[in-house]
Order: sequence, then structure tokens, then C-alpha cells
Amino acid sequence: MDDIDRKITTLLSENSRRALGDIGSIVGLSISAVNERIRRLNASGAIRKFTVDADPAALGLPVLAFVWMALPQDANEDAFRANAMAHPTIAECHHVTGPWSYLVKVHVASLAEVELFLAHMKGQGFLVRSETIIVLSSVVSGPYAPPEGTT
Repeated sequence: MDDIDRKITTLLSENSRRALGDIGSIVGLSISAVNERIRRLNASGAIRKFTVDADPAALGLPVLAFVWMALPQDANEDAFRANAMAHPTIAECHHVTGPWSYLVKVHVASLAEVELFLAHMKGQGFLVRSETIIVLSSVVSGPYAPPEGTT
């Protein structure tokens, strides 16, 4: 990945529907060259997907919480991962180091739904202990774009 690829990735992360001609004029390439680079970035996995960045609050999910979760020793991690991928409340789920098993990001309509989420995980046998952090506001949020000048 070179500086032009990083710039293309940044431009697409800001607006995945940006016209190829617009991108080309910014990075100094033809439409076909931009298209080929995007195809290559997608095939290599550098661009994972093209998507919409919806506002959870506008969709009726104004509460954002991060939940540190410790799974029981005998928990089936494959079952937990499958449950996490299918759970509509979970926006992100990360396997982490330290005293916790996972860090889970959830969007819900109310604090009561945070409690329901925790009860669901406990009822499924996926939760032995947790710590929940409620987000008051977000200073930086959104899709990832590589910083310019990184390798």
C-alpha cells in the first residue's frame, strides 16, 4: 500500500459513493487507474467492505455502551462468537488481553436494554462477570481510515 492507496482509502471512508473521477482528480490518476487500485485494495482485504455509516441515535438507539465481559472457564467460545455475530445489539466484539475475555460495543434504545443484554448473555452461559461503561458523548467516532504517511 502506497500513499495513493492510503489517500484513496481515506476518500472512500469519508464517502464510499464518491465518483471515481473525483477521486482521480484528487490523487492524480485516471478513472481506470483508480478503479484498478480500488479493485486491488478490495481483493487484498485492505478495503473490507463498502457500507453505510448510519447514526444509531437517529435509528432509535441513542445509548452506546462498552461492556467488558469475562466468560466462564467452561464457556464455548465458538458458540459465544456465533452469538455475538448474530446479536443485533452488538456493533463490535473484540477478544482482548488482560482480566477480561471480550470488549463488546452495544447500541440500545435505553439503559433497561443494557440490562436485558447482560441478562441475555448471562442466560446463555456467556457471562460470569462484567463491567459496563455508558458513553456520554463521542469526541471521535466513525469508520477507520489510515492516517496519511503511515506504512
